[in-house]
Amino acid sequence: MSADPLQAGRNSRVLASPPPAVALEIASSHVTVLSLNDSREAVISGYAIEPLAEGVVTPVLNGPNVADQAALAATIKSALEKVAPRARRAAMVIPDTSAKVSLIRFEKVPAKLQDLDQLIRWQVRKAAPFRIEDAQLTWIPGARIDGGGREFVVSMARRDVIESFERAADAAGLHAGLIDIASFSLVNAQLAAAQTAGDWLLVHVAREYVTLAVVRGPDLVFFRNRAVGAEADLADMVHQTAMYHEDRLGGGGFSRVVLAGASLAGPDQAERLRRAIEERVSARVELLDVRSAAALRDRIAASAGLLDTLAAPVGVLMRERPGRAASGRVA
Repeated sequence: MSADPLQAGRNSRVLASPPPAVALEIASSHVTVLSLNDSREAVISGYAIEPLAEGVVTPVLNGPNVADQAALAATIKSALEKVAPRARRAAMVIPDTSAKVSLIRFEKVPAKLQDLDQLIRWQVRKAAPFRIEDAQLTWIPGARIDGGGREFVVSMARRDVIESFERAADAAGLHAGLIDIASFSLVNAQLAAAQTAGDWLLVHVAREYVTLAVVRGPDLVFFRNRAVGAEADLADMVHQTAMYHEDRLGGGGFSRVVLAGASLAGPDQAERLRRAIEERVSARVELLDVRSAAALRDRIAASAGLLDTLAAPVGVLMRERPGRAASGRVA
């Protein structure tokens, strides 16, 4: 199989123009706009975080996500004016629960891109909670399989859901040329921040959900998303993932466990979760710190909550920088 079909699949909407320097993240509780400088060493040149009223955005897989288009657009515009008022292009991050992620594998991969794309669509159609014809679907090649096969990371969302986010950005004066989910962006933030030998685990705690992702080199090899529950439930979920990693993925323990998002509920909550997870896996649990990937312009110490808020916007921008690995894409 030539490399061309995979490269075309990886870059299905990619970059004839320079990558964006501005990222927009839309969560149910807030909007974040962040900009990076253009130098070789990435520096966060500005950011703004604006709260969203309850109910404006409700991230669900199979239903409307944006209830108040005007309110969301106004919030995006307010944040944009504080950071990069002249920006017209941005990379966008949306919640994990707005999309479905699947890892599918083929023992033999078609040589033609069109055949591969049709095979992927046929495979994911079985588990799709909506018509595949109504979906925005993208994929990238994942881990290689012995014997010449390959795994693929497939992201799928309702087209009208993606369009509702795009329309809000357009109304604020931003074109979202790339859209990713939060956990993909956090994986890319960590890949940019630190080189890790061996498999590592991301534990992403959001307001509505928890996502666990196992990464092997640059490849995503496990992805699980569940509605948020009690601390004990999360610890059990991590333990089950560790057992699956050992039994089914040939893992020998995690070289690193990274916790992201928990600090948004407060430092005490983050520390409790960190300790609860650490008790269930034989590895140290650390908080994701994006400053190793992109430094803050001012030298004032950043809170853990601020670093958690900036992590996904940094990650979606770092994935488009030359030489960076890309774990996935939604649109």
